[in-house]
Amino acid sequence: RHGEEHCVIQGIFSRMEKEENIYCGISRSKKKQFRRNKKDYQKLSEHIGLIPVVMISPADTELIHGGSEERRRFIDGVIAQYSKSYLENLIQYNRALTQRNRLLKDFAARRNFQPDLLEAWDEQLILYGTPVFEERVRFVEDLLPVFDAFYRRVSEDREQVSLHYESPLHGTDFRTGLQEAMERDRVLQFSGFGIHKDDLGMQLGEHRLKKIGSQGQQKTFLVALKLAEFEFIRKITGISPLLLLDDIFDKFDGKRVRQIIGLVAEHGFGQIFISDTSASRMEEILREIPAAHRMYHIDSQGVLKNKDVNHG
Repeated sequence: RHGEEHCVIQGIFSRMEKEENIYCGISRSKKKQFRRNKKDYQKLSEHIGLIPVVMISPADTELIHGGSEERRRFIDGVIAQYSKSYLENLIQYNRALTQRNRLLKDFAARRNFQPDLLEAWDEQLILYGTPVFEERVRFVEDLLPVFDAFYRRVSEDREQVSLHYESPLHGTDFRTGLQEAMERDRVLQFSGFGIHKDDLGMQLGEHRLKKIGSQGQQKTFLVALKLAEFEFIRKITGISPLLLLDDIFDKFDGKRVRQIIGLVAEHGFGQIFISDTSASRMEEILREIPAAHRMYHIDSQGVLKNKDVNHG
């Protein structure tokens, strides 16, 4: 509803047998308000992980076709939902990285390079970056078998897939890498070594998924990855995330959609929200699945027009 003065999104959640009232209000004339049980959050980071969510949508293709920052954001987004220390280390690392890059640009502008000033920020990168690297390594290693099991189920065991964490820290000590990159950093005015250059490798057989995977294979890979994310968070936190399936028919035929919805319905995924542009198509699939569900219709203005009773 473009052009309105104010909007609100609010929800009441059941978490660990307690009720949580989450409110977010955005106004043209006031600062955004973000509250938990009628108390303002001091920092957005206080909310991250409270109500874990896993979303599967067509935009997930950026994880394959986008830059490495997209895949790092995926890793960071999952780990931050269960580790406050990881999130804090990542925030501090990014602050130090920003200051180091600013210093490199200042050196170039003043034509006065001072390695000792740079090394002070190197210590910060090492301090906060090392635990981030170690946690990412553990995460990918632990996620892989869960992901592999879901991929086999969704793909009907057609291909071999793998995930691997790519980082210059696998073969080089953090301090050594920063020292060896210092001259190049001085020229480029940017920090070229560190965990901000890491990536998540995605393989289909012996080849990169991005290079040889069909649209269907890539979508299957992403769905399996997100379902593995769900299972991983549930296992670590003891809380079942909300599962959001947005436009699940994108690049999937009806048979594969039935398979995916049936999988999440029978696998104890808890509360699931599915969006689709065809009510009749979704009703047909849901009739075949033995799970309680409710249909809602929202018009072009965002107004709930009707709702069905529970089925199943």
